[in-house]
Amino acid sequence: MKLKQILVLAIITAFMFSCDESKKGEMAEAEKVEKTENFDFNVEQFADIKVLRYQIPGWEDLTLKEQKLAYYLTQAGLSGRDIMWDQNYRHNLKIRKALENVYANFSGDKNTEDWNAFETYLKRVWFSNGIHHHYSNAKLQPEFSMEYLNQLLAATNTTLEGEAFDVLFNDKDAKKVNLTKDVDNVLLSAINFYGPDVTTADVENFYKKKVSPNPDKPLSFGLNSQLIKEEGVLKERVYKSGGLYGSAIDEIVKWLELAQGVAENKAQGDALGLLIQYYNTGDLQTWDDYNVAWTAATDGNIDYINSFIEVYNDPAGYRGSYETIVQIKDFDMSAKMSVLSENAQWFEDNSPLMDEHKKDSVVGVTYKVVNVAGEAGDASPSTPIGVNLPNANWIRAAVGSKSVSLGNIIHAYNNAGSTGRLKEFVNDDEEYELEEKYGQVADKLHTALHEVIGHASGQLNPGVGETKETLKKYASTLEEGRADLVGLYYLYNPKIQELGLVDDWKSVGKAAYDGYIRNGLMTQLIRLNLGDDVEEAHMVNRQWVSAWAYKNGQADNVIEKVTRDGKTYFNINDYEKLHALFGQLLRETQRIKSEGDYKAVEDLVEGYGVKVDQAIHAEVLERNAQFTGAPYSGFVNPVLVAEKDDNGEITGVKVQQPNTFEGQMMRYSKEYGFLPSEN
Repeated sequence: MKLKQILVLAIITAFMFSCDESKKGEMAEAEKVEKTENFDFNVEQFADIKVLRYQIPGWEDLTLKEQKLAYYLTQAGLSGRDIMWDQNYRHNLKIRKALENVYANFSGDKNTEDWNAFETYLKRVWFSNGIHHHYSNAKLQPEFSMEYLNQLLAATNTTLEGEAFDVLFNDKDAKKVNLTKDVDNVLLSAINFYGPDVTTADVENFYKKKVSPNPDKPLSFGLNSQLIKEEGVLKERVYKSGGLYGSAIDEIVKWLELAQGVAENKAQGDALGLLIQYYNTGDLQTWDDYNVAWTAATDGNIDYINSFIEVYNDPAGYRGSYETIVQIKDFDMSAKMSVLSENAQWFEDNSPLMDEHKKDSVVGVTYKVVNVAGEAGDASPSTPIGVNLPNANWIRAAVGSKSVSLGNIIHAYNNAGSTGRLKEFVNDDEEYELEEKYGQVADKLHTALHEVIGHASGQLNPGVGETKETLKKYASTLEEGRADLVGLYYLYNPKIQELGLVDDWKSVGKAAYDGYIRNGLMTQLIRLNLGDDVEEAHMVNRQWVSAWAYKNGQADNVIEKVTRDGKTYFNINDYEKLHALFGQLLRETQRIKSEGDYKAVEDLVEGYGVKVDQAIHAEVLERNAQFTGAPYSGFVNPVLVAEKDDNGEITGVKVQQPNTFEGQMMRYSKEYGFLPSEN
């Protein structure tokens, strides 16, 4: 599970190359990192997007072997980049290649509104890894005409025709992931996990017939395949060498084999070997074997996430999106925060969960603050700020999990500049001062508690199936909300001060509660167009948590809706009672998960998390209009440049920063484009 980047205002408020020519291309596209206080985190802003940079602290302190390992893993990740594009939509690669050819070869007038609109549209497509918005899932709308695009295509001898052309301007495939109630979510989702004619009933019936060899260790059926119909018969196309996406997977494997050769220790090397075997075979038992080995491989300074992992993009909750993150341990912060994993059992024992839903033994929870060295696929350009894996419940229970906070990503967010929204939406000076003093601490600690304690807590009742089967399309938002609630419950608790994590637990807790309610009920709405429902899993969970607490605390006026000078604010009057409400909701969400109560999760999510108060939404958009900062942020990646001797041996790996977003995107397409336009 990943904790997606929360709105910037909410954080504030809370290859090795075979020829020298390729290397020269890297150098031309980058400039050397200057690690100074004047580092410019900002790259550019367009539409609703701000593109940032991040540094890699401690890179120079790594040994050459460690730098090689990080370099090889980064190249492996980028080699699979096009997989995510194709997964997101069946025409994405065809469309991207056509648009990029226009961008690279058009020699006409580039000072027109039409050209500016084309350029902005392409940047938005790059940022979203396809033609659907990275967060809302709605199809991006070009602000240029069909006629203008045809002129550009003709001027650059570019071909884009048929459905791939028409879809840019028509109403088809309008949502990448459609989670609307009472519709066929699979059939109406444009995500390329399923053939265009596959229905939700098809998916459910297909996987009902799948039986794991060991029922206590259920395999992750569907995780690494596309489900299609051929002559009316359902068939899986497996992602593997020689299978679907095989040409890109072979490149991934090439770099993983090099990484295995410089592994820091046997456990890490063995895990990489299993990942290679999985990519070569597509065998789901090997996937589980890999996850067990990867979870247990906790020693070393370099770690990684690589493969088809998170299922947020699947309306049925089976199929994993391609994703990679390469990580370097932040020794100082990891030591400070390891206290959480060391005390994981205390948190479980003292949670408000029903006794039968608590784990008797929380095993193998490891927590590290890491610095990202590179990301690709579903983690880039829009990145999570925290990750807890593996996702299989039985592995979590038997072996444990790895939790990480992406320290340099959070640092970049927090130092990219404020938009001034905080003062607009806080209720009073006390709330503002709490946020200014304790907001960042509260946000970092909530991320840690969410990932380390939240996702590791609780257990399913005996005989209850996996949540993707019992809770279906609501599984992701329920899990993210449950983990959020664990964090919220313990943020307002003297234990975190006793453990030395904060100096003033009450003030940190108050700042955390203020920021969460403010974001969940108001400020996250700036991401939506007026009239839209909330659909993204994390946004949905923040709303249902906040709205449930607001409604269920009304009798005691726990959270007060304040109207002043025509503006709405939400003020917390009783933090102790809100803490108790969060505990009650945590208990209920765990019960829902443990028992697989579909009706209850449907009522909770649809009743509190999807529909938006239109008056408040209109007001929030009007109040936000004065600010120029974009509501979404993401990153270009530093470029790792391998320096070689006359024999071709790597003698060092240098970090370069990309100058521009479009420069990196065009280079990525040229150097890591290993898939055909149709797959």
